[in-house]
Amino acid sequence: MKAAVVTAFGQPLQVMELPVPEPAAGQVLVRMEACGLCHTDIHAAHGDWPVKPTLPRTPGHEGIGIVEKLGPGVTDHGLGDRVSIAWL
Repeated sequence: MKAAVVTAFGQPLQVMELPVPEPAAGQVLVRMEACGLCHTDIHAAHGDWPVKPTLPRTPGHEGIGIVEKLGPGVTDHGLGDRVSIAWL
């Protein structure tokens, strides 16, 4: 999958090809259609906090997409469902 990745604080994002993750128990894999970036993502990408996030980091946590794969035990979503991903 392609992702825009923070590889160094304060530097431009790098578009990279990353492996598609497998959903764990209770998780779903979502093919993202759109994703917002909030100011928290920008602060993280710039390393603005005393405790820095681990790099590399793919910003964005407010997405919309389609469920492509179900992890073990998932019963409240099905393949093809449109979902949103909240920030919490």
